[in-house]
Amino acid sequence: MELRQMRYFVAVAEELHFRRAAERLLISTPTLSQQIKAVEREIGGPLLIRRPGGVCLTPAGEVLLRTARTVLAAADEAIDVTRQAAGVAVPVLRFGLLNGVPPSLTQRITGGFEGPVVMTSGTTAELAGLLERGRLDLVILRAPVDLSVGLRSIHVAEEELGVLMSARHALAGSGPVTVAELAGQEMILFARESAPRLHDAVLAALDGVVLSPSAMGHAQMLAVLPLCPDVFGLSSERAAGVPGLVWRPIEERPVVITYVAAWSAHNRRAAGLVAS
Repeated sequence: MELRQMRYFVAVAEELHFRRAAERLLISTPTLSQQIKAVEREIGGPLLIRRPGGVCLTPAGEVLLRTARTVLAAADEAIDVTRQAAGVAVPVLRFGLLNGVPPSLTQRITGGFEGPVVMTSGTTAELAGLLERGRLDLVILRAPVDLSVGLRSIHVAEEELGVLMSARHALAGSGPVTVAELAGQEMILFARESAPRLHDAVLAALDGVVLSPSAMGHAQMLAVLPLCPDVFGLSSERAAGVPGLVWRPIEERPVVITYVAAWSAHNRRAAGLVAS
C-alpha cells in the first residue's frame, strides 16, 4: 500500500463520504473510489460499508484508520528531518485542513502557493495545538478560538448553519425553524474539547435545546441522524442533499460560523498567502 493510498483512505474514513473526501483531496470521486477498492483488494477484505448517503467503517477499517494516521505522521516527520539534515530548503507548505471546511475555502487559501502542500486534518483544537508547536505553517480554524502569543489570525469566511434532521423529525416541515421550536429538542454537537469556545457559543445561541450525550463530528452525525428521528444537528446548507435528511434554516437568530486563517507571526510565507 502506498502512502498516497493511505492518505486517501484516511480522508474517506474521516469524512465518511466519498464526494466530500474527494473534494478535500482535490481529486475526482471515481479516482478515489478506485484507489480505495485497490486498498481493499490488497487487504483482502472490506474496509468500508457503502450505504445511501455515505459510508461507515468496518472493524478492519477502524484498525487501518488508527495505524494509517500513525504511519502518515511518521512519514511526514521523516521527510522534515531528512530535509533539514540535507540542508535542502524545499518550499513546502504544511497546511492544517479543518474537518468539514468548505472545499472552496481550502483552494482559495492554498491555491497561490507554488510548491507541495502537505495537509494535516483535525479539529480546531488539534490544529491550533500543532500550529503553536511549530508543526504547521498555516491553518483554518473556526472562531472564536484562543491563540497563544506569537500567532496571528484573520477572518476569511462565514457560513450560516441551519438545522439538519431526519426526514421523520417532527420539525422537518417546509419552512424555517425558530429557536423557540428547538427548545426542548435533543441536539447532537461536536465534543467540547475540539472547539471549546465555539461549543459554548452555539449552546448560548440556541438556549433551551437539550444537549445529546452523544458527541460527534459532522461526518459521523450525517450517518447517525437518519437513524434518530427525535434528534437534530447543525450544518450548513451544503448537507441539504444528503438522502434521508432535511435541512432547514434557523429563523430570527441564525447561527453563523466564522472561519479564520492562523499562522505564526514569524512565518512570512504563510502571511503572504492569506494577504494575496
